[in-house]
Amino acid sequence: MLAYVFWHWRQPQAAAKDYEGRQRAFHAALAAAPSPGFVRSFSVGLSGAPWAAGGGDVYEDWYLVQDFGALGALNEAAVSASRSAPHDAAAAVASGGAGGLYRLRGGAALRAPGYAHWFGKPDGLSYGELFARLAPVLDQAGAGLWMRQMVLGPGREFCVHAVAPVALPAPFDALVLPLRPAWPALDDEDTEPAR
Repeated sequence: MLAYVFWHWRQPQAAAKDYEGRQRAFHAALAAAPSPGFVRSFSVGLSGAPWAAGGGDVYEDWYLVQDFGALGALNEAAVSASRSAPHDAAAAVASGGAGGLYRLRGGAALRAPGYAHWFGKPDGLSYGELFARLAPVLDQAGAGLWMRQMVLGPGREFCVHAVAPVALPAPFDALVLPLRPAWPALDDEDTEPAR
């Protein structure tokens, strides 16, 4: 499973309630008429990500798709047909944005993560060792491990999504960001397994 991750922030004159309403309308339009291979989307509000709006208040949208082919279909579908007007209305009040591409590498894709743990691969640690060390942590916390693909995106290489803060073992050094659900209002029990 892949995720297109989009960080965006509102124009100063745009009210937060209006901005979020426009974002929700776009996500709802996409859910009502999904592109081939689209799984689902969710959006969270956060602050403190140094790669987005200088660490200020931003929204982080996750668009989950089955594979790279589905990513192309999503790119075309997002700005066409019944999704075009909601997309344009949301974009009209956005001040900026940045995107990244991530793949689920372990655990499960949470529907409503409460925390994001962003980190890079520690020096001297192979990817195999990284995945092995994190597997029991992911299992115990019911968390998901996402890995950036093809160095696409300004965010750190890895993200662990969890319902609550997770203590990562040494030598991992994560930036832990609390997340506020923006779309949709779902429980955190329904997950998608890593593929």
